[in-house]
Amino acid sequence: MTVIAVTGHMDLAEESVPVVREALAALLGPYTEEGLTGVSCIAKGADALFADAVLSLGGRLVVVVPSQDYREAKVKPGHAAEFDRLRQAAAEVVVMPYAEADRAAYEAANSELLRRADRLVAVWDGQPSSGRGGTADTVAQARASGKPVTVVWPEGTARKG
Repeated sequence: MTVIAVTGHMDLAEESVPVVREALAALLGPYTEEGLTGVSCIAKGADALFADAVLSLGGRLVVVVPSQDYREAKVKPGHAAEFDRLRQAAAEVVVMPYAEADRAAYEAANSELLRRADRLVAVWDGQPSSGRGGTADTVAQARASGKPVTVVWPEGTARKG
């Protein structure tokens, strides 16, 4: 059994979504024979695409929710149905012991992702984080702990902006 966590950008350009989805399915596919568990915070963008790919391949999904108020405070109406679907499909849901979704909650959730994982997949453009707890910080934390990191950023992938 291989446990793979994800970190990545929430603001993928719409035209990038199918390309990233395909790249994740290709990357994760070989792990399904031995048993695949994916660990994700299921945020919009990379986290949700990864979680969906794990489920589509018959893998086991573990969801890490950063705080008790995360769904109400941070999940936008356009992502709410997908968030709820992925959470319900999860084999395990871990809600971090934070009342409010803030940097400390995100950092703790990222640490929990890495603690559970054998390796990390980063849907990442290689740029520094805009604040603590972002994708670049999670990649740096994984590398510092000796976890293998695979960066997924297919040709032509872009962020909204």
